Amino acid sequence: MHLHIPVGDFSGYIFDLDGTLADTMPLHYAAWNEALHNAGLKGKLDENYFYALGGVPSRKVAELLGLHHGLKLDAGKVYKDKEAIFMASPQKLQLIGPVVEFAKKASRTRPVALASGGTRDVVRSTLAKTGLAPLFPIVVTADDVEHGKPAPDMFLLAAKLMGVPPGLCLVFEDGQPGIQAAEAAGMKWVHVPSRPSV
Repeated sequence: MHLHIPVGDFSGYIFDLDGTLADTMPLHYAAWNEALHNAGLKGKLDENYFYALGGVPSRKVAELLGLHHGLKLDAGKVYKDKEAIFMASPQKLQLIGPVVEFAKKASRTRPVALASGGTRDVVRSTLAKTGLAPLFPIVVTADDVEHGKPAPDMFLLAAKLMGVPPGLCLVFEDGQPGIQAAEAAGMKWVHVPSRPSV
């Protein structure tokens, strides 16, 4: 994987987690698929639509998946079911090497932060399982803002906590909603492809 880093003198770096630092998107897909089946889904969860929601807060994803598949469901219950399935997954979480290496190198001279659409519990669990927790003293989750991606709130809060003006931050993201959020925050971004090759 080659990362296309835009030209600029950046003072802070913000990283998404799922699909950007950790190759967790297939595991999240499997957990959503199981949770939606528990809620009455027949057939397979729409994979293209799922990947298009990359970065959207988990609670909102439950609502959107239900609407997309024409299911009448309790979004809160389905979302909690999905989180429990994901957290209980015995599968090893793989890191996305080039992004993690960039984050480690950048952290030696600049502040770095994490901004994930996941809930605090799931984000902290993933950081612990992957060994990334010490790298990110600043962690912003969907629980910390009123509006998740594609709104800029998460990235603006991360910049504030780093003490870096938004225009001097570089965001690493795999999902279109996250890229839109970075642009809305006035930040440049790096796209990290998370979709498995087919």
